[in-house]
Amino acid sequence: MAQHHVERVLPYTPMQLYTLVGDVRRYPEFVPWITSMRVWNEHVEREGVSTLDAEATVGFSFLREKFATRVRRDSSGDVEKVEVSLLAGPFRRLSNRWTFAPHPVGTLLKFDIDFEFRSKMLDMMLQANFDRAVAKLIACFESRAMALYPPLTAARPAAAPASETSAFPSGEPAAGSAPA
Repeated sequence: MAQHHVERVLPYTPMQLYTLVGDVRRYPEFVPWITSMRVWNEHVEREGVSTLDAEATVGFSFLREKFATRVRRDSSGDVEKVEVSLLAGPFRRLSNRWTFAPHPVGTLLKFDIDFEFRSKMLDMMLQANFDRAVAKLIACFESRAMALYPPLTAARPAAAPASETSAFPSGEPAAGSAPA
């Protein structure tokens, strides 16, 4: 079991980041370990809220897996959010949540992920690199935002307050995620 929380202030609008994260079809273009994405069952629940099912194929060196998730995109309130829950795959549990709140220099991004593989071996392998994998995932989205959107201000994301926490039942932090 692994849980992780990330907060970043980024110099983009909440809607820009919400659109970027919610466009799961494009993940193979900028998240290197997502090799393909298939989307189906896409529908609008109500104004500002849509749901889709997505199957990602991921590859890490010798490991190649597919998993399916339900993605709920909600821009109907004060805070845009993208929530992902497991439908099928090698996980016992997988969920993540992105929120995008207005901030004086752009957006306060919050990302939470919670997962556990069915295979204890896979779970132990990923936990050993989990913090690094989440940091890399967030960096992929930050790089994509930089490529797509001009920053709102001269403020640099690295200078903004940021916090990260990780919880592991073993009590040991990972040495050094998961796609949507």
